Amino acid sequence: QVQLLEFGGASVQAGGSLGLTCEAVPRTGDRYTMAWFRRAPGKEREFVASINWSGATTYYGDAMKGRVTISRESAQNIVYLQMHTLGPEDTALYYCAAADIGPSSPMSGPAGYLYWGQGTQVTVSS
Repeated sequence: QVQLLEFGGASVQAGGSLGLTCEAVPRTGDRYTMAWFRRAPGKEREFVASINWSGATTYYGDAMKGRVTISRESAQNIVYLQMHTLGPEDTALYYCAAADIGPSSPMSGPAGYLYWGQGTQVTVSS
């Protein structure tokens, strides 16, 4: 059984930056493709970014493209999401997800991600 633990959610001012961390527990074992999604109040879940098991391939959703960077620790299932130039529209619960798909390219939709975290809240005030 794999658990995903998200860290780093906070309240920030518009224009600010924030970094999120997701760690798969246990750390050892298969390397997973990992992704971040978010759900804002009253809206559907939205893809933010994904990264393949080696870290060589990344995809970004349109909503935060250019303002976010996903990265990971090599050989470990720890993934980071660095966000900047945040606005109130970025207020959401941010979820980490993981898929055991080997070297395949990371997915941009929720299908295929077997493991999900509980989410970490990001609130951006104007």
